Amino acid sequence: MARPVTLGVVQFACVDDIDANVATAERLVREAAGRGANVVLVQELFEGPYFCAEESAVHFARARPLEGHPTVARFRALAAELGIVVPVSVFERANQAYFNTAVMVDADGSIAGFYRKSHIPDGPGYEEKFYFSPGDTGFKVFGTRFGRIGLAICWDQWFPEAARAMALQGAEMLLYPTAIGSEPADAGLDSRDHWQVTMRGHAGANLMPVAAANRVGVERVASGTEITFYGSSFIADASGALVAVAEREGEAVLTATFDLDAATTRRAAWGLFRDRRPELYGALRGLDGRG
Repeated sequence: MARPVTLGVVQFACVDDIDANVATAERLVREAAGRGANVVLVQELFEGPYFCAEESAVHFARARPLEGHPTVARFRALAAELGIVVPVSVFERANQAYFNTAVMVDADGSIAGFYRKSHIPDGPGYEEKFYFSPGDTGFKVFGTRFGRIGLAICWDQWFPEAARAMALQGAEMLLYPTAIGSEPADAGLDSRDHWQVTMRGHAGANLMPVAAANRVGVERVASGTEITFYGSSFIADASGALVAVAEREGEAVLTATFDLDAATTRRAAWGLFRDRRPELYGALRGLDGRG
């Protein structure tokens, strides 16, 4: 039997206006759904600019609790209307804690669960440790109308352990909302190709589709730090081949269709999971390789 699913990915430039950004995201999600997408991925923290380019306490006011979150509520209604699955990336306030969180909205508008970003970067222009605590949910896989989805966030995508953990929990596809671009401390560094090939490796190593949604545009914060987000959102197939890629600039809507049952059969036949030797991987349990 075939079990087709069409993945959609959108990218756009964010402004410092929640209503405008949410409206743009909704418009592009609707376009993706109109092209047949069953699951649509929007970029990381799309409600506003990437405020983590600086350390400023004023930005904590951007965080809101998940309960009653207006953007989540709007996308729950949209998902139910269109019959699609939509992960929604938000800045979460949970009592005294703050997290970079993605809420998985199923195709009936219900919430399948949420994931809190595990790996929190800290470097020039990407100073997220000032704002976010490391996520406490563990890596998550969500059962949805259109398959089992592994969902992680931006810096998580550089860690093969995260992708494999989701695959081992039964993920059939891996989705990564993202915000990545130029490096303020090294104007000559362009990580775009490295970024893509790393995640294409997750697809090939786990034999499942991988998609990433990135933002575009030049953003400048009050401290003067400037980042040019390089877009290039993409969808890779289960071999790691790119099947849809956006440009570095401008809005984009990508779609690609996969047969999840065929991918399941291929994973079983290829033997990558059959031949694993978990008892030999103890070095992964510690930071220094000693387990």
